[in-house]
This record gives sequence, C-alpha cells and structure tokens, in this order.
Amino acid sequence: MASRKRKTPHEPEIHNRRARHDYLIEDTLECGIRLLGTEVKSIREGKVSLAEGYIRAVESPLALTLHGVHIAEYPPAGEANQHQPTRTRALLAQRRQIRKLAAKTRDKGQTIVPLKMYFVRGRVKLLIGLGRGKRKADKRQALDRREAKRDMDRALSRRR
Repeated sequence: MASRKRKTPHEPEIHNRRARHDYLIEDTLECGIRLLGTEVKSIREGKVSLAEGYIRAVESPLALTLHGVHIAEYPPAGEANQHQPTRTRALLAQRRQIRKLAAKTRDKGQTIVPLKMYFVRGRVKLLIGLGRGKRKADKRQALDRREAKRDMDRALSRRR
C-alpha cells in the first residue's frame, strides 16, 4: 500500500506574495538550497523573509546564487554556531537549467525571484521564477480584475 505524505506543523511554506504582484512570472523551477543547520531550524520556525530576495545566474563559473533573503538567527544555537542572516546562499540545479536561466536573464527586464520556500522529505526546496517587471498600469489592471472577480463571486453566492 502506498504511503501518504502528511504535512506536519513543523514544515511551513513561506510565500513571496510581493513577487507575483511586482513581476509577471513566465517560468518556474524548483531547486535545492545549500544551508547550515541553524538556518534549517530557523526555516522550520518560519522565520524567513523572501520579499527582498533575488537570484543571480552566471555562466562562468557556472553558479546560481540567492541574495538578500533574510533567515533569522536561531537563538538556542548559541553564539558560536550562529549564521549571517542575509548571506549569499548557493542554489542547487542542473547545469543546463542554470545555463538556460543565465541566457534568459541577459534580456532586458528579465529577473529571477524566489517565489516559495518549503520542505520536501525533510529537505528545503526553493521555487524560483523567471519574471518580467510589471509597470504601474499593469499592477492596477490586475487589481481591478481581482476586485471584479471578487464582486462576481460575491453576487453569485448571494444568489444561491
């Protein structure tokens, strides 16, 4: 019999809601992240901020790095085992995926942003998205569409 995967309360999902507001996400990729033990424990507690984060893909040397993400220090670890909260972290992906992302970010207006951080079988994964920056008018149109949809749903629920 197949075992079912159960979500435990110790495995939160951290979302970057600002990324979908500021960028039009064209493509996504799940990748691993190289972390220290105290960082993993801090992520389990949900003490992460993805809002200021961005990702840089370079071809020589081939690397995918995460910048600007704040992972809070883990107080029970003591002074000797603490990590830097906003240090640069290496992301783990296949070579051809890194090359593809590096080539696409050379285009004007393209950037890579972290969308979601979560656990898969005890390991931290990061969902990253290749996005194009939205203009102010695009953001307003998205808000108007969302409000119109909300009003229609509200009217339909009253009708029933």
